[in-house]
Amino acid sequence: MKPQGKGGNPLGALPVNLLLAKFAIPSIIAMLVGSLYNIVDQYFIGNSVGYLGNAATNVAFPLTPSCIAIALLFGIGGASAFNLAMGAGDKETAEHYMGNALFSLVAGGLLLLIFVQLNITKLIYFFGATPNVAPYAISYISITSLGFPFLILTSGGCHLVRADGSPAFSMFCNLVGAIVNTILDYTFVFVLNWGIQGAALATIIGQIVSALMVIIYLAKFSRTVNLHIRHMIPKGHYIGRVASLGTAPCSNQLAMMVVQIALNNSLTYYGGQSVYGNDIPLACVGVISKVNMIFMSFVIGISQGSQPLISFNYGAKNFDRVKQTYRSALMVAGTIAVIAFIMFQVFPRNITSVFGDGSPEYYGFAIRYFRIFLFFTFLNFIQPLTSNAFTAIGKPVQGMFLSLTRQTIFLLPLILVLPLFMGIDGILFAGPIADFSAAVVSFVMIRIEFQKEQYR
Repeated sequence: MKPQGKGGNPLGALPVNLLLAKFAIPSIIAMLVGSLYNIVDQYFIGNSVGYLGNAATNVAFPLTPSCIAIALLFGIGGASAFNLAMGAGDKETAEHYMGNALFSLVAGGLLLLIFVQLNITKLIYFFGATPNVAPYAISYISITSLGFPFLILTSGGCHLVRADGSPAFSMFCNLVGAIVNTILDYTFVFVLNWGIQGAALATIIGQIVSALMVIIYLAKFSRTVNLHIRHMIPKGHYIGRVASLGTAPCSNQLAMMVVQIALNNSLTYYGGQSVYGNDIPLACVGVISKVNMIFMSFVIGISQGSQPLISFNYGAKNFDRVKQTYRSALMVAGTIAVIAFIMFQVFPRNITSVFGDGSPEYYGFAIRYFRIFLFFTFLNFIQPLTSNAFTAIGKPVQGMFLSLTRQTIFLLPLILVLPLFMGIDGILFAGPIADFSAAVVSFVMIRIEFQKEQYR
């Protein structure tokens, strides 16, 4: 097969399915490893502190998408700008995009750390903490926030590493950090009995290890470019382009944060008016959200793995390969979504019990949340893949709109309105309505895009 694209780059020459596997599998593993931080903490906290500890991690959870939002804004944005420039043969500009993205990741992490440390108590009550949960949440966040700069640098920097052509090293960075976190979680929580503080400390140590690995790679081992200090000097037009391409995935994370805050407050308010009470819904959703992150790790990993292929081939005007990559990613993610749907519908109690015991009301709410709120899991892959595809082809407005459909346009209003008429059941039914609506809008928009003349 003859190479396509400038310089015979394999992104334009090798079979799409082979390339998708090469980039998506490490990305999936990296996302799974990232989810492992939350899952491991949830396991150790739930089995040592109890369901109030699970609720505390749910209160802290809105800060995770805030970190990932910054990481994706400059990580995916930087990777997309880098690959588009490389696809067009402009290596010098690509180096500046990568350097400015790296600077922005560091600056963003430090600013978020300072903000959270100065406002912890106000934040946890704003995030829906009850008086019973607040002490655990404050202990957890006061420590985990110290790791935010490292988490952001790792999450965003790994996108730059993948864009440079080293998806395996990106995966390795996350894997090493997660292994460190798991070992230290067991040691600090079960052996030393440090409780929720021990879990938090284990988390930030793992994040520091991963971040150091990313720094070493970008400084010494870059494959396609030579990154120097001059490339990291912030310049508005480079940061602006990077941020514009990272706006869609960033907006999706910010929307997740807003929805999680609204969801937490609704759960405690309407839970207090039900047989479940204030704390049980908060604790159950804390567990189930982390479990759902495992499924979404596959979807997002596939989406991220397709990004370099779509960006390069669109920049090189290989439009058939753009469509082929998107459709291949859709088929793989769809298969995984169906498997997750079956697991969530058939084994909700078994999954919940992994993270500690609870009352009959605790299990009752968890089972209903799995089966109702997550009913359209088998469609939840369409919106992330399509949003990322638009971003990857340099159309951030469409990508941002799609990233907001499920969370902001559909789910948030439904969470606020339906409980007024249905109580806590309104929260449960808000999920499937939003999921179905977002999938339909995404399908229509990508169909319109692929009907354009250039794709024929």
